Amino acid sequence: MTAPHPAADRTDGTDRPGSTGTGTGTGTGTGTDDRDGHEGLHRLPPPRPAYDAHTWKEILYLLLNLPVAVLGFTYAFTVLVAGGTLTLTVIGLPLLALCLLGARQLGKLERARARKLLGVRVEEPTPLPLAKSGGPVQRLWMALKDPVGWRTLLYDAIRLPWGILTFCVVLPSLFVLWPVLPYLARGMANLDRAMVRGLLSPSDELERRIAELESDRGIVVDTAAADLRRIERDLHDGAQARLVNLAMGLGLAKEKLLEDPDTAAAMVAEAHGEVKLALQELRDLARGIHPAVLTDRGLDAALSSVASRCTVPVTVTVDLPARPAEAIEGIAYFTVSELLQNISKHSGARTASVDVWRSEDRLLVQVRDDGRGGARLDGGSGMRGLAERLGAVDGLFVVDSPAGGPTVVTAELPWRDRTA
Repeated sequence: MTAPHPAADRTDGTDRPGSTGTGTGTGTGTGTDDRDGHEGLHRLPPPRPAYDAHTWKEILYLLLNLPVAVLGFTYAFTVLVAGGTLTLTVIGLPLLALCLLGARQLGKLERARARKLLGVRVEEPTPLPLAKSGGPVQRLWMALKDPVGWRTLLYDAIRLPWGILTFCVVLPSLFVLWPVLPYLARGMANLDRAMVRGLLSPSDELERRIAELESDRGIVVDTAAADLRRIERDLHDGAQARLVNLAMGLGLAKEKLLEDPDTAAAMVAEAHGEVKLALQELRDLARGIHPAVLTDRGLDAALSSVASRCTVPVTVTVDLPARPAEAIEGIAYFTVSELLQNISKHSGARTASVDVWRSEDRLLVQVRDDGRGGARLDGGSGMRGLAERLGAVDGLFVVDSPAGGPTVVTAELPWRDRTA
């Protein structure tokens, strides 16, 4: 039943000595197919009556379709009928959720079978984050709405007729239609490949988006925790320490009031100065959390206030038809504030500019300076932190800073209208 292969590797258009490649096959070499599984479908050798390893694998896959399809159909039918009926009881939904998790495992086995015998490389879907999803109700709901489990059940439900057909065609053809069986096997195996890719492969865009959201959530949590630690540290080391000294000074002044009024008066004057310094530190801390000028007058006035404290002359241009949402406005403000602090400390610039405008559904912020350049996202935690904070809200952060300058930093944020 097995014929010899033709000469597979020609370099000059002529047959090598000893080649017997004038018989039943005309295909070119197959040596690269198994080495590149990701392109197996596009680089499969042509089917030929002389069965090769690819053909035998396809035949084996098609013969196994029937027992696998019977198992999958039985599981899917039982899940849909029993789960649908028992949803009227208290155990129905948990049972259905458990069966959907089991369907994921059946899909994993099917992907492994297709990968081994058909050369189909299908990525495994992201596991459900059940351990991080809160209470049992949240975990139950996540399992019930799992698209991977439902697609696997659909795959198993529709496979039984196809499994019967492939088995009934391939098995007799091994004995009576063996010269054309490789062509039949290739055509039916390609349909199997299409079904595996269509129903058992994860949605690339959905999987990418889930991964991004999980990463962004972690960044937001870490950023919020860092901000809380910074506020606590500033209060403890600044205003709180001054208020403690103030209380001690006033206590001593009270004791000296009758004995030495002049000394008590001097101590009260010193305490008055401490009060002023504590109030200034509290104002600075409040401005660092959320400046009042930003709330009252918007980005134009707030950025102008920040620019006035920069050691480099800064030109501020804000061209916005309306104020964006408070969260977006705050991120834009703190991004510019951080960048202007970097310009003051590290750039050696003589002038700088800040431009803010809206382009369709995006808010764009661009900060320029004529300093020495060389700024990089991996150069320190400040720039990297800004990029992560913007990325957490679907924003972009781009740094263009060649050695010798100038430096242009562009931040892009999604535009959301401000609610009343």
